[in-house]
Amino acid sequence: MSRLEALHQAQNIRVAPPGAPLPVLVHQSVPTEYEAATTNWAIFDRSTLGSMSIHGADSLSFLIRILAGPVRTLERGQGGRNMLLSGKGKVLHLFEMAAIEGGFLCTTAPGTTPGLIAGLDMYLFGEDVKLEDQSVNLAHLDVLGPQAPTKLGTLLSSDLPGTPHNHATIDWQGSPLTITHLPVCGRPGYRLAINPDALPKLWTALHSAGATPAGLAVYDSIRAENLVAEWGVDIDDTVYPQEANLQDAFSLTKGCYIGQEVVAKIDTYGGLNKRLLLLKAPDAPVSPGTRLMRQTDGPDSEWRDLGVVTTWTYSFAADHGIVLAYVKRKHQEQGTVFRLGEGPATATILTKSEVPT
Repeated sequence: MSRLEALHQAQNIRVAPPGAPLPVLVHQSVPTEYEAATTNWAIFDRSTLGSMSIHGADSLSFLIRILAGPVRTLERGQGGRNMLLSGKGKVLHLFEMAAIEGGFLCTTAPGTTPGLIAGLDMYLFGEDVKLEDQSVNLAHLDVLGPQAPTKLGTLLSSDLPGTPHNHATIDWQGSPLTITHLPVCGRPGYRLAINPDALPKLWTALHSAGATPAGLAVYDSIRAENLVAEWGVDIDDTVYPQEANLQDAFSLTKGCYIGQEVVAKIDTYGGLNKRLLLLKAPDAPVSPGTRLMRQTDGPDSEWRDLGVVTTWTYSFAADHGIVLAYVKRKHQEQGTVFRLGEGPATATILTKSEVPT
């Protein structure tokens, strides 16, 4: 449930489906929200995200040997995407991790904090490591748009972090406010974290300063245009990191960690069975799970199942529908056409350069 539910109820919003990454589908108008997020600035309600802290004398050494992404090199105020992988190298959890005083703070996908705590706890054998769910203590907003750096800095009367994944904490009207310079939908943006009681006041201040509230429809459109996979939508525990283009969330140089051998072998020898790609699609919605079918050549021609759709959205930049889909190897060339399910609609592989962003 959104921490801004009372504010949203007073507006003419459309609620997102249960379990969606964002709680609001549309605030007012999808074209207006998209234009603000790409030419001005917009705010997204991310208050359903979770948080967990990791503290203790052994926390650094523990995380180095467990997590896939860099940990040792993080100084206070720095951060990055990170993952917990299975022993078979598949993604169990994807999260943002920040180095804070005395430990680390992780921002997690909605509903996944207890699972991440349990997943890490199973590797603890008496080490001094404390894993604590902080979701009730923090609420988040994302800010996106080319005018965001100037207008957000002016509103907060503060310099903003200039390096991706770096963060700074300021006092905002009596509440600690953490500002993280973070990719949002694959574009430069910011994440704001504050006490939940202060979130409505912060949202209202941003809106009053000209930021346009935007919902899941625009979030999906921009992230799909930038080929950004979303946990719980395009990514689950059946996916290898490279299949979902998660190269920024794991390290090939930090040494051993859970799943490292598999990840390194894929990087060295290739052999991925599938990869998440961007495809041109019909303007009408395509359901997640729709199969990508292609007819083989020759006298024994048959229709083969060669992939699956995970996200459909409308691209305002390309002026047509697009999908993110996992496509099997040997069928990933630009321009390859697939039948969607039983047809007659089709989807065609694009490159990111074919969708203006």
